[in-house]
Amino acid sequence: MLLFCICSLISFGQQRRMTVSEVSAFKQNVDAVSKKTRTLSTDFVQYKHLDFLAKDIETSGKMNFKAPDALQWQYKKPYNYSIVFKNGKILVNDEGKKSSFDTGNSKIFAKINKLIVGSVSGNLFDDKEFDISYFKGKNQNVTKLIPKDAALKKYIKQIELTFDTDDFMVMEVRLIESSEDFTRIVMKNKVINAKIDDAIFTN
Repeated sequence: MLLFCICSLISFGQQRRMTVSEVSAFKQNVDAVSKKTRTLSTDFVQYKHLDFLAKDIETSGKMNFKAPDALQWQYKKPYNYSIVFKNGKILVNDEGKKSSFDTGNSKIFAKINKLIVGSVSGNLFDDKEFDISYFKGKNQNVTKLIPKDAALKKYIKQIELTFDTDDFMVMEVRLIESSEDFTRIVMKNKVINAKIDDAIFTN
């Protein structure tokens, strides 16, 4: 009986693969929410897992998104650092030291830029770019994406997006590297469609 209870608890916490009809309904819901989301502001906590460290590196801050592709990550703890993705450029402000990169000069940077923005907006369901699998849990749905592009695969082995079943928005992003190290970003305190000043994305 004890073994049965333990197995039941384990099964209860597991995800199951979505059916074809569930995938279709899920994608429609995410797409509808994505189209309605003009801006998104949220707090986040980022965990960087490296195999040679006993404890994950934890950073936190605020993320701002403005459709169609303006995205800012503002790290506040334990240091001040911001990175902006906008109009094919990556703008970095490291405690006042500014630099910029044009993603148009690099195919891999362009793909990573699209990947990061798509992770936030939930707009990553491209079967041409990824092998995608869909899983259903009790309070969340998980989409696992494996890049088809060989160059991108050298950096990102798999992307996992966790969606809240209440609002169909991304609540967690996990980027797994080819080395099996990974970055996990947990979002909370979301504010949708509030006004965001364009100056935020000038860095």
